[in-house]
Amino acid sequence: MRVGLVAVLMLAAAASAAGQDYDLVLKGGHVIDGKNRIDAIRDVAIRGGRIAAVEANIAPSKARQTVNVAGMYVTPGLVDIHVHVYAGTGRRGAYDGDNSVYPDGFTFRSGVTTVVDAGSSGWRNFPDFKDRVIDRAKTRVFALLNIVGSGMGGGAIEQNLNDMDAAATAKRALEYKGVVVGIKTAHYAGPEWTPVERAVEAGTIADLPVMVDFGAFRPERPYQDLVTKKLRPGDISTHVYNARAPLLDDAGKPNAYLFEARRRGVIFDVGHGGGSFAFRQAIPCVKQGFLPDSISTDLHAGSMNAGMKNMLNLMSKFLNMGMPLADVVTRSTWHPAREIRHEELGNLSAGAPADVAVLRLERGSFGFLDAGGARMNGTQKLVCELTIRDGRVVYDLNGLTHEDWDRLPRPVGRATTSASDSK
Repeated sequence: MRVGLVAVLMLAAAASAAGQDYDLVLKGGHVIDGKNRIDAIRDVAIRGGRIAAVEANIAPSKARQTVNVAGMYVTPGLVDIHVHVYAGTGRRGAYDGDNSVYPDGFTFRSGVTTVVDAGSSGWRNFPDFKDRVIDRAKTRVFALLNIVGSGMGGGAIEQNLNDMDAAATAKRALEYKGVVVGIKTAHYAGPEWTPVERAVEAGTIADLPVMVDFGAFRPERPYQDLVTKKLRPGDISTHVYNARAPLLDDAGKPNAYLFEARRRGVIFDVGHGGGSFAFRQAIPCVKQGFLPDSISTDLHAGSMNAGMKNMLNLMSKFLNMGMPLADVVTRSTWHPAREIRHEELGNLSAGAPADVAVLRLERGSFGFLDAGGARMNGTQKLVCELTIRDGRVVYDLNGLTHEDWDRLPRPVGRATTSASDSK
């Protein structure tokens, strides 16, 4: 869904009429764009809701507005592929109704412009989700369809093998092609592989990737078999640094099968959430080269008020584990955009939608929590200064794009106060 299209077009027309090439230029920032391998000071120009140019120097005279972002980082809008935003259903389920959140209140202030709801709805209730949330959000919202037809309702709903219909799920996905970007299976506690197998079947029919939240780790269905045998290239194992996942061998090294699975094309996603990220797993893995392919929050009412908090807090954790900023940004923009097959996003190529985050890197003494409440000290933290969605400023922390109050002209035609008004 495009945001403020009429306003964007009006700005473009006004700029054209004034002989200006661009609506907005972000000047002097450090651009990080993983797709185009840019990690340098560049100016970014926007016209008509699209990226128009990324160059070493763009004259301010060419733009209707120029914003100085020197000392800050300019990145593509962040792409969070694991959230729960099917809010307002009234159903007391796992990630719908009480636990999901409406996206716009939590995305733009963290530099996020695109999210993927990870299985809150299934084929039965997806049309309601689309009507009440996706179509009304200013955030770009995609969805993974739960293999459970009733979605992520918790309890017996998610354990019901009879409601896991591959054909019906694939049919609904194809009906909403482009908005539905994958299939999800989650939280299954039984010994069977049935949920994974039916999700993969639906993904095969609809030609879409599958994301798996493995739920209970059981000896009857080993995690190693999931990622080396059951998942296809392009399928996603989320909650990769879950405390229960068998990631490390007795010597504390990442198990060899993880690298084998990655060579097969299986994707490992963070999906921090309220209970699925442990420093004792993540730190040894990151330091020994088993990095996540994509960084995602598993945003919901519980995780945002616990260790996860938001996308930038999560990205800051990986910075403080030693991952270079360019890698952290790429795994939060270009990689997830590729994983959901929306390669028009997550980059600053000319012609791409003008989704942009302007970030500030603070230095100091900070603390970060994992999902179990363990603390990690850090010296770096990312903060969002400005978020742009389809060329329109949707979040501006310090008013970078606004004029100082005492430099604005007085309102025209303001009524004066008479003596009778003061009585």
